[in-house]
Amino acid sequence: MEEYYKIPFIDLQWFAPEDEGKTEEPSEHKLRKLREEGRVAKSQELNGALVFFVGAILLLPFAPWIERKLEEMMVFFFQHVTAEKVDDITFLYVFLRYFLMMVLPFAFLGIVAAVVSNLIQNKGFIFTTKTISPKFSKIVPRFGDYFKRTMFSFQGVFNIAKSIIKVTVIAVVAFLIISSDMDRLLSALQTGGPMLALKRFAGDAAKMLIISAVILVGIGILDYFVQRRQFRQENKMTKQEVKQEFKDLEGDPDVKGHLEAAQKEMLLQNIPKAVKEADVVITNPTHYAVAVQWKRESSAVPQVTAKGEDMTAQNMKRIARENGVPTVENRPLARGLYHEVQVGEEVPDVYWRAIALVYAEIGYMEKKNKV
Repeated sequence: MEEYYKIPFIDLQWFAPEDEGKTEEPSEHKLRKLREEGRVAKSQELNGALVFFVGAILLLPFAPWIERKLEEMMVFFFQHVTAEKVDDITFLYVFLRYFLMMVLPFAFLGIVAAVVSNLIQNKGFIFTTKTISPKFSKIVPRFGDYFKRTMFSFQGVFNIAKSIIKVTVIAVVAFLIISSDMDRLLSALQTGGPMLALKRFAGDAAKMLIISAVILVGIGILDYFVQRRQFRQENKMTKQEVKQEFKDLEGDPDVKGHLEAAQKEMLLQNIPKAVKEADVVITNPTHYAVAVQWKRESSAVPQVTAKGEDMTAQNMKRIARENGVPTVENRPLARGLYHEVQVGEEVPDVYWRAIALVYAEIGYMEKKNKV
């Protein structure tokens, strides 16, 4: 039975997904490392389309000037082709001078367009030598990988479809423009001769260039988003890779210190607001302070909204006094909540009885103050 499922010269493993088990989006750390290696999401299609677009736009104002220069060059050649004093070096010099004069503006602006396109796609400059470092594995032919990548993958199918669409669209544009202007071209040829017809056709060619350039830029933009999606898809991570990366980063003293500082700064910024909105601040009384709030509409259990020790604890008590938030001294409860419960977590069930007594004390205090 297995023979019926075999295709000659094609290994069915080519169709197996390479990212099997890679379900997690690439982390910022991995994307940063890929960027350092020169690997970013980029569309060569968009680069070429922008260069072509700039050249087509530049051709419109420069066309009359280019025509005059071509006429000057041809006149020079015809006038001096039989002159004995003009040698081949002179002809070569004149040709190169006119050629560079006409080509350099397009080449310069094309290079600028390519650089700008890369800067936009790369989000800045990337300087690395890793992409050009010699690797023997790059020159070893791998026909299976090549056919899989170019024919039996999303990228391969997309590239083929993209090429077909480009050729089809440009052919349709050219056909529509020429067919709609055919009568006027023939009329210009009959009444004005070849030169008038040629100028008329040049106008149609300019239309074709501009429209084709705009369409190619649109396809390039689409290709960029597809390449970016494909890039993230190819660099997805397994859960084990995510855990390992977190362990590696956690062990890095610089990263660890940065994270601790950021967390401390965030907590310090949130403490005043959390204390003002708390139901009660439980104290040690001097070393620890824990703010507790019970959001009855969303939770059945009170939560720890802020905590601190030493000077932070003193500041929390000061903020509580200034905003009329009751403070309750309960050393075991304050110490237990501080060491065992993180900010944002619910109070564990082992402390429910103690928390109930605190809320009962708050109610008694509020009732006494009203009297």
